[in-house]
Amino acid sequence: MRRAERFAQKLAALPDRPGVYLMKDTDGRILYVGKAKVLRNRVRSYFQSIDPRVQPKVAALVAHIADFDYVITDSEVEALILEGNLIKEHKPRYNVLLKDDKAFPFIKLTNEPFPQVVVTRQILKDGARYFGPYTDTRAMRRTLDLIRKVFPLRTCTNAKLWPSLDRPCLDYYIHRCPGPCKGYVTPEAYRELVNQVCQFLSGKTADLVRQLQDRMAQAAQTLQFEAAARLRDQIRAIEGAVIKQRVVTYEDVDRDIIGCAREGTDVCIVVLQVREGKLLGKEHFFLSATEETPESEVVGSFLTQYYLTAQLIPGEVLLPGEPDDADATRDWLAERRAGRVTFTVPQRGDKVSLVGLAARNAELQLREHLLRKAASRERVPAAVLSLQRDLRLNTRPRRIEAFDISNIQGADPVASMVCCVDGRLRKSEYRKFLIKEVIGPNDFAMMREVVGRRYRRVLDEKQPLPDLILIDGGKGQLSSTKKVLDELGLIDLPVIGLAKRLEEIYVPDQSEPILIPKSSPSLKLLMQVRDEAHRFAVTFHQERRGRRMVLSELDTIPGVGAKRRQTLLRQFGSVERIRQCSFEELAVVPGVGRAAAMTLYAHFHPDNSISQST
Repeated sequence: MRRAERFAQKLAALPDRPGVYLMKDTDGRILYVGKAKVLRNRVRSYFQSIDPRVQPKVAALVAHIADFDYVITDSEVEALILEGNLIKEHKPRYNVLLKDDKAFPFIKLTNEPFPQVVVTRQILKDGARYFGPYTDTRAMRRTLDLIRKVFPLRTCTNAKLWPSLDRPCLDYYIHRCPGPCKGYVTPEAYRELVNQVCQFLSGKTADLVRQLQDRMAQAAQTLQFEAAARLRDQIRAIEGAVIKQRVVTYEDVDRDIIGCAREGTDVCIVVLQVREGKLLGKEHFFLSATEETPESEVVGSFLTQYYLTAQLIPGEVLLPGEPDDADATRDWLAERRAGRVTFTVPQRGDKVSLVGLAARNAELQLREHLLRKAASRERVPAAVLSLQRDLRLNTRPRRIEAFDISNIQGADPVASMVCCVDGRLRKSEYRKFLIKEVIGPNDFAMMREVVGRRYRRVLDEKQPLPDLILIDGGKGQLSSTKKVLDELGLIDLPVIGLAKRLEEIYVPDQSEPILIPKSSPSLKLLMQVRDEAHRFAVTFHQERRGRRMVLSELDTIPGVGAKRRQTLLRQFGSVERIRQCSFEELAVVPGVGRAAAMTLYAHFHPDNSISQST
């Protein structure tokens, strides 16, 4: 009842302001991040009558909401930016998410007196210029190679070494660097090179080619034929790259064309980048969204997440449909571009064909992605097949869960569980256990407790069971595990024990162990999983023991926190020396005070009493 009252009070106190709201479950995990023009109206709408048949996603979300939080902003545009950042950071379950865990690479022009071109996956507010993101790293590398061939920017990494150099590096002599290390190029001339690289990466090649042609003609007139030849080669390389670009419109326009394809919860969005009327590049992104999520929400969420890191904002974006929060997104992009941005949902003409082209590309990419996923699911590593054969299992042990116990004579007992799926350790599913029911050194009882707790929870929460349970130990640990599994009704769940001494494999109801050659991939897999369970348990045990050992008698005294404890130990050197101090010696220590000094003295000298007025 208290939680319900508190929830109602928070709903009543919601402000009439724009902002971002975060829906949370009972464990405090963020389920959904949303933005609102008016927080009071938007958040309250979740708790009004919702028809699960019409809004199944919202109904499922509301069923799991135990709490919510919010952040007010000055405008809806600020809320849009904050929402994108929070989604990227927390990856909430009910939001539309970009599925790629890695950060996409960018080409970066560093912020230095003589900048260089590098590849990075992290955008910093360091004054550098970033171009990307690139989903096709091979195409990005080809672009990088062309830049280094056509525009001779420096490649050396440490400019601090320049004064100590006797001569420039080889790049200078093969015309791949103008030699800023020895002052052979002025900052102004080098800056012109940097601007040309920016033009090239932005797709503004027409102006760049004209500039180079003028410089080539001027060099030829002044009889600088070698310089003119190098400029000619630059122009040919740039024009060769431009010829490969498809002309999609004869208008000199910059635009992004968005295409979308969906199948189940998998979504692929393709962005065709048109610069100066030519198709400069194609990037594709995979997203995860429930089947009930409308396309307007998918596209709207993608626009926020994509343009949050994109450095080039075009003047027009062609879309397959009107996105959610189109006005706020458009205003935000216009602010970033420092110019007008329009969203167009074409109904006829060439623009419809362009959106259709993007959609067809998205369909092809999604089909290829789904085929790869299906092949990955069906592919079984040789070690797993070998293990099935050696242990004579009915099913392939694609999911293995391994347990180990760690303690010293029963002190600080802990246990670990590690998970291996298709021969790969899956650290996100590792679990730690504190031994709660067993007192004293009894590894068998500890193993029985931990396995029982693990699979009671698995059964209660209807989680998938493993194909094989691996116990670090011999017959004793195995029999304890088998007993608790039988009590849980998991009679047919395969379980084995792996003893360290001779790497013997014990199975239930069989007195003699199974010996597998040490060169066998199946035994190597079991040893890898067993050793990882042991490492994980020992690390957890060391952490627990370390925390207990650093505790001192001071930690048991009320009013003595970490800072005061540190002050006392720094002043007196040890707890024993503090014990020998008088009340007056304790009271004059800076940061202790008379009240805490009285508590300390009373703790160490319970037979002597000191009044508060002393």
